[in-house]
Amino acid sequence: MAVVFQKPKALTDAPLHYCPGCTHGIIHRLVAEAIDALGVEGKAIGVAPVGCSVMAYDYFSCDMVEAAHGRAPAVATGLKRAFPENVIFTYQGDGDLASIGMAETVHAAARNENITVIFVNNAIYGMTGGQMAPTTLPGQVTQTSPYGRDVKTAGYPIKVSEMLSTLDGPEYIERVAVNSVKNVKAAGKAILKAFKNQVEGKGFSLIEVVSTCPTNWGLTPNDALKWVDENMIPYYPLGVYKDKSAQKEEK
Repeated sequence: MAVVFQKPKALTDAPLHYCPGCTHGIIHRLVAEAIDALGVEGKAIGVAPVGCSVMAYDYFSCDMVEAAHGRAPAVATGLKRAFPENVIFTYQGDGDLASIGMAETVHAAARNENITVIFVNNAIYGMTGGQMAPTTLPGQVTQTSPYGRDVKTAGYPIKVSEMLSTLDGPEYIERVAVNSVKNVKAAGKAILKAFKNQVEGKGFSLIEVVSTCPTNWGLTPNDALKWVDENMIPYYPLGVYKDKSAQKEEK
């Protein structure tokens, strides 16, 4: 019998611990499929910091390194410089990457470090109880913004892809989502390209993945997917924000 669908080799057999409706599992699979497609499982090293992504080392069959909160790009930089032939990726949430880790992210991008960053944006701090994150939408209710995010006191959400695309350094920045079959397919292509860029030595690639957090949003899994379409994507438009190689080809 022909096999038409199976678990990627780059994923372990460990059952996922994520909440029902959480799309971390989909993103894990897409990362693993990219690793499989490029045949780099034996030399891939993932960096998992603090937050819901802290358990990623249980699920990827490649080597994994634990980083302090926000420091994954710095750790990944050290790993890539020490082991330039390895494929180094970080897997980070918005609270980690866009808050305490913003400096590491910006400077790794500015230096065009040859690493791949998978940035999961679900507009909230997930593991620690649902507090307001740097990406929380205006008016969005969280544990620390019970009346909704007030931009007068908390400021506006940080649009990471747009911000990093203004830098000269990064090779490739794209925002995708995983709330529909169409979007999942597009996300898979983007993640594969980000890893391929590293293999080809092109430099820093970041894929921002608009994701769900049904538990802390207080929604059912189905309603969370709809909330992404109705609220997240309008504020965080999907698309390629920077692709230096494509720009060179156009010229």
